[in-house]
Amino acid sequence: MYFSEFPTIPYDAEGNGKFKDVKNLLRRVGVRAKVKSNTMLYDTYDVKNGETPESIAFKLYDDAELHWVIMLINDITDRFHEWPLTEAQFLQFINDKYDDVNAIHHYEISQQSGDTKKKINIGTDNTDYPAATAITNYEHEQEVQDNKRKIRLLDPSYIGQFVEEYKSLIKESII
Repeated sequence: MYFSEFPTIPYDAEGNGKFKDVKNLLRRVGVRAKVKSNTMLYDTYDVKNGETPESIAFKLYDDAELHWVIMLINDITDRFHEWPLTEAQFLQFINDKYDDVNAIHHYEISQQSGDTKKKINIGTDNTDYPAATAITNYEHEQEVQDNKRKIRLLDPSYIGQFVEEYKSLIKESII
């Protein structure tokens, strides 16, 4: 459904003057900042091991084809790098990326004012902060994955209105 709504444009792929109608894959629609900031429209969700945008869309909206809504709401444009990995993929990824997953990735200290639970990455040298906490490659990558797991889901009662507005906006002329 997502690409079926994209407008077509004439395109001369070979430069020989023979134009063909093709989908304009560069066309984009973004969620308005005002809509994004309205917490009444969304639920927060932690993606479980092995869940895909399709499986979540089916579970929530009874339609796996609405996976693009989940991606759009969460500003995910690259499914392979911005969606959380399965546990098996994660282990393969860190073993491929690092010679030693237990080596120190960086050091952290607690913020001194405001939210003291917030951690500050001070880099790979803790000379100025000998009491800094060492974060391993594994711990760092696990935190990255945990952050990717936290997504927002559009309340199902708004899905019809959201899809209709998307259809309308994607077809609007930009000229």
